[in-house]
Amino acid sequence: MLQQSQPDDFVIATGEYHTVREFVTISFRHVGIELEWQGEGIDEKGIDKATGKVLVEVDPKYFRPAEVEELLGDPTKAKTVLGWNPAKTSFEELIRIMIEHDKRWSNTAIGRNSQLSY
Repeated sequence: MLQQSQPDDFVIATGEYHTVREFVTISFRHVGIELEWQGEGIDEKGIDKATGKVLVEVDPKYFRPAEVEELLGDPTKAKTVLGWNPAKTSFEELIRIMIEHDKRWSNTAIGRNSQLSY
């Protein structure tokens, strides 16, 4: 964006709508964990179906009850001016790439620092 002859602001987005719940569900599925969701709003929890253990819960300090329900980025300008193609990597593929990266990183980081815990 700064490489353009005239620097400008761009929205980098897919134009697709995905929820945090969807992102988290797919992420856990990529590491072999199926979640069951219970509750709603600040009381919502993601529970491991196999163990019954709560793995995801809302931190009250980040909960925004008045938040707009759906936010959707418009990538039209980035497509037109930059030739950017958001369809190159699907949502699920992006999550898979992120998970694989984090798995490699954590294996390396744990080897360097036995203090890490999740």
